[in-house]
Amino acid sequence: MDYISPKEASLRWSISERRIQKLCEEGRINGVVRFSKVWIPKDIIAAGRRHTVGLKSDGTVTAVGDNKYGQCDVSGWRDIVAVAAGNVHMATNTGNAHTIGLKSDGTVVAVGWNKHDQCDVFDWRDIVAVAAGWRRTLGLKSDGMVVAVGRNTYGECDVGGWRDMLAVAAGDWHTVGLRSDGTVTSVGINRYGQCNVSGWCDIVAVTAGYLHTVGLKSDGTMVAVGLNKHDQCDVSGWRGIVAIAAGSNHTIGLKSDGTVAAVGWNEHGQCNVSGWRDILAVAAGCAHTLGLKSDGTVVAVGDNKYGQCDVSGWRGIQLPDY
Repeated sequence: MDYISPKEASLRWSISERRIQKLCEEGRINGVVRFSKVWIPKDIIAAGRRHTVGLKSDGTVTAVGDNKYGQCDVSGWRDIVAVAAGNVHMATNTGNAHTIGLKSDGTVVAVGWNKHDQCDVFDWRDIVAVAAGWRRTLGLKSDGMVVAVGRNTYGECDVGGWRDMLAVAAGDWHTVGLRSDGTVTSVGINRYGQCNVSGWCDIVAVTAGYLHTVGLKSDGTMVAVGLNKHDQCDVSGWRGIVAIAAGSNHTIGLKSDGTVAAVGWNEHGQCNVSGWRDILAVAAGCAHTLGLKSDGTVVAVGDNKYGQCDVSGWRGIQLPDY
């Protein structure tokens, strides 16, 4: 997810939506940008296939995990307001990744694997949100249009005609866009029905996994389509959800009370989040899950083969200031 809406923030923080708007106007909520008439707080933690990225309160970025292609070389970044990490399903021939940073001036920086030009974002301008999939990068512009670079074998970058978008999400081989009217569109591979979102409405957030797509509705319930081999789409009974994240084959929901729900593939313990408390944001990688706590620390569960869960020492990760 690239943002939370004022309505989601109201649910999460137990204050009125009008109060959220006022705090944004007064500059009292960190890391937000105004998009049309909506204030959009940005992603501050991100999880890739084998690495994890965190945005600090001073606009710098930290990262842990596999750095084979330099995807963790973010120590020199400054004035960052959002981060995204390229993800991919777990297979012996996958794992290469990249990292994206959105700057406060609407430009974008990138490091990591660039075989398909997925890091060629340095000429982008007026960007208000970013997303990273396998071998591609998406940028949401302030005018509601979307730009994309990277591999387009299955049409996953065919977003040039999209208009009036409020958010974007990237799965492995499909791309999802949330319109400002709460409807959703998608392009790319649809073998398992992961792009069958045309009937969705009242959606406030979207996220995409390997072969599934998840939407958060304005009433705190969820919808999901696509591959359900590991029950990653079994979210119809969830209530009180304010934020969502999708790993390759698991789905995460942040509840309004700061607890977290999870379904799906759990071979590495990536769904073992039932004991988490005081969580303000969540992110999901291929086989690991992250939670940002109210004290600015981060918790992680799941695959840690490359140290991607070694975040216990992180401090000062950006928090909403309300």
